Amino acid sequence: MLIYGSQVMRGVMQEKTSKIVEILVSSVRPFHLMMGKILGIAAVGLTQFVLWIVLTVSIISFVAPMITDGGVEDMAAAQSELAQSPEAQNELLAAIDEVVNNINIPLLVGSFFFYFLAGYLFYAALFAMIGAVVDSEADTQQFMLPIMLPLIASMMFLGVIIKDPSGPIAFWMSIIPFFSPIIMMIRIPFDVPLWELALSMFLMVAGFIGTTWMAGRVYRIGILMHGAKVNYKVIFKWLMMKN
Repeated sequence: MLIYGSQVMRGVMQEKTSKIVEILVSSVRPFHLMMGKILGIAAVGLTQFVLWIVLTVSIISFVAPMITDGGVEDMAAAQSELAQSPEAQNELLAAIDEVVNNINIPLLVGSFFFYFLAGYLFYAALFAMIGAVVDSEADTQQFMLPIMLPLIASMMFLGVIIKDPSGPIAFWMSIIPFFSPIIMMIRIPFDVPLWELALSMFLMVAGFIGTTWMAGRVYRIGILMHGAKVNYKVIFKWLMMKN
């Protein structure tokens, strides 16, 4: 999300600084121009993920038949000789095997594509808004931090979520759109209730609609502004302006 969102921001800045956007907006509405860039990069990202999945499955399908039962037994024997506590290792392997067997693979894959796309659209709209209000990449720092903090917090809380996937912290972070693309994907293998998943998805879609509305109102003004120093007060003023 961060990588593809940054591509959206840089693309918007490049069009703005090169004055190309002034030609484009003469034939297309600014909102449509912004959404075209966001959806175009989303298509590229999904294509890359599909190619990675196909390549991974192909490699596994090719390598798996080459691993014989004897080879697996030899590796298991070597590991057992090196292991200091075989009982603890067996318990750990049994626990991992139980978790893996209980994973709903179709749900996991479907949720992955949903949260990747929805999370990308959510954050890409914010990145497009940043690209529209600045004239250079150096000016983006003051606006980037509030967007990156939720992603950083999600990574910091991974240990807490894995330790207690049904706790209140896991629940609230998995339904708040700023955190849910990462946190909910961590919770799904632990048999998250379907109503929580549905609520998280609904709020994710609502969040995307909200950020897109905000970005659209700022984009239509900021994309044509050059040389002006923009701060949060100015952005709020643009949001409140009537059409």
